[in-house]
Amino acid sequence: MGIQQASLWLEHNRDGLLLGLAVGIGLVAVMLILRGYGRALVARDPHGLSWRMVIGQVLAKTSVVFMVLAAADVVATYAEPPHPVAHLIHIGFVIAFALQGAVWGLGLIGRRVAEESGGGALANAMAIIRVLVSVALFAIAGVLILGNLGVNVTALVAGLGIGGIAIGLAAQGIFSDLFAALSILFDKPFKRGDIIRYDNSTGTVERIGLKTTRLRSLTGEQLIMANTKLLEREIHNLAEAKARRITIHLAVGGASSAQAIDAVIDAAAKAVPTQKGCKLVRCALSGAGAGALAYDLVYDDSAIDNDRIATNRSAILRSLIEALSPHELVLARASDQPPAPLPF
Repeated sequence: MGIQQASLWLEHNRDGLLLGLAVGIGLVAVMLILRGYGRALVARDPHGLSWRMVIGQVLAKTSVVFMVLAAADVVATYAEPPHPVAHLIHIGFVIAFALQGAVWGLGLIGRRVAEESGGGALANAMAIIRVLVSVALFAIAGVLILGNLGVNVTALVAGLGIGGIAIGLAAQGIFSDLFAALSILFDKPFKRGDIIRYDNSTGTVERIGLKTTRLRSLTGEQLIMANTKLLEREIHNLAEAKARRITIHLAVGGASSAQAIDAVIDAAAKAVPTQKGCKLVRCALSGAGAGALAYDLVYDDSAIDNDRIATNRSAILRSLIEALSPHELVLARASDQPPAPLPF
């Protein structure tokens, strides 16, 4: 009886079956070609981070089981098999699609962390994110599979939602700093080795961790700042500066005359360019008193290292002293702070 029914079904659905088989075989062939193309892209650059390489990684992860079940579902659509058979094929396709979708979703996550942005700590952060995303994707796939198998998943979905909210609230601070670390990784406001300033603190970035960023201050001690709190502040990345503007406030004693003023300005114009990377902005008279004339010497220094900047400033002051000596002019006061106001 079963053979007679099968023969009768084949007789009535021969055209649909042939069409379904043709479409299914064509679908499998296309997916095999795409998988081969993806594997070729991955073999060309296994660690590529471009969208083209990410898509290649996704295509390379396509399973043959998924291809076969997708083709079978197409054939069932055209051939119209008995309902139990069609239902079984559809369930198999849904299960394969849910699992394959989870695998594709994991393929969209970058696998490499930029070397200059942290090393092992941020690699661990990416690993944690991959685990969380994997759990979420396969949980969704599991719920989808159970729903198609006829299981009532309403209570399960509600329980997962409540559990996720509870875990999120309990670990809010940890996740906040974790995602802040990833923000530093991808947005790159600074990287390891950069000199940054925030609030009243300045230091060199030594390590970007999962929860904190550690800096070495100019005075030698270590500064530890939570990633979230650090990103909430205005950060000055001194390593990205094209030049540092330096202002030296001078008080020159000696004869007060137009020639003396010109001599100071000329001496500054000659002293600043002698230091590599230094460019004079201005040297202008800013005040006058009974004992000295006050000047503002402003120049740009392309050096980033603070020690080099201090060395250049010292050399400029020394050149000024030597240049002013023949004019019987002396630096009465030189500091980084402006001198007291001098009355006219």
